[in-house]
Amino acid sequence: MASSEPLEFGHDDRKRIYEHVERHGAVDPDDVQVTLGIDPSGFRHHVAILKRDGQLEESGGKLRVTIDAGAEEEYVSEDLEFHIRPARQEDLTGIVGAIRQVAEEKTYIEAESVADEIDHQDALLRHNEIESRMFFVATVEDEVVGWVHLHAPELEKLSHTAELTVGVLEEYRGHGIGSHLLSRGLEWAGANGYERVYQSVPSSNEDAIAFLEGHDWETEAVREDHYKLNGHYVDEVMMALVL
Repeated sequence: MASSEPLEFGHDDRKRIYEHVERHGAVDPDDVQVTLGIDPSGFRHHVAILKRDGQLEESGGKLRVTIDAGAEEEYVSEDLEFHIRPARQEDLTGIVGAIRQVAEEKTYIEAESVADEIDHQDALLRHNEIESRMFFVATVEDEVVGWVHLHAPELEKLSHTAELTVGVLEEYRGHGIGSHLLSRGLEWAGANGYERVYQSVPSSNEDAIAFLEGHDWETEAVREDHYKLNGHYVDEVMMALVL
C-alpha cells in the first residue's frame, strides 16, 4: 500500500471491480458482479487476477482491498491485556465511537473530522489514485479502545507526507497503549515510503503535546486563535516528525 506504487489493472472491468470494492470496504462478490453487470465467467477471471496480483483478497465471504500491514501483537501492562492490529472494515463502528468519545473532550478537532469522514463514506481503509488511508486499532477483549490513523494524498508533491491521528479512550490511558499505537503507525509509514508525518492539536491539549514531544515530535508552527472551543479562542499547534 505504498504511495509510490501505481495502480495498474490491465483491463477496464478489473479496474471497475477494484474501485467498487475499495469504495465500499468489504463486499459480497455476487453483489459486485450483479451491480457492475459483468458476466459471471469474466468476473471470476478478473477477481482471480486481482487476487493473484495482490490487489484484492477474500475473507469471510467478502472481497477486500489487500493491505499488507503486519500481524496482530499482544501486550500486557500490569492488569491489562491489549492487542494492536491492522483495522478491518468491521471495526468501523468501534473506531468511530472511540474517536467521537475522545473528541467530546474538545481537545482533538482533527480526529473528529476523521470520524465524520469515515462515517460518511462507510469505508474504513482507502487506497486509490487520490488517497491512502490506514488504521491500526488497540483492542481489549475484541473491543476497540484506541486507534492510530494515517491519511496521505497521492499527489506527487505531497506523496512523501502523511497526516496522523492517535487516541485512546480515557479509561484505558496510562498503560502504554498510545505509545504502541503511535509506534505501529510510524513503522507502517516508514515502511511505505513516507518521510514525514504531521498532525495539529489545540494548544489547550497539553497532554497530547507533551505526549508527542516525548516521542520526538517538534512544533513547526502555531496558528493563533485558529479554534474556538467553548466560546474561547485557542491556538492550533502544528507538529511533525521526520522519519
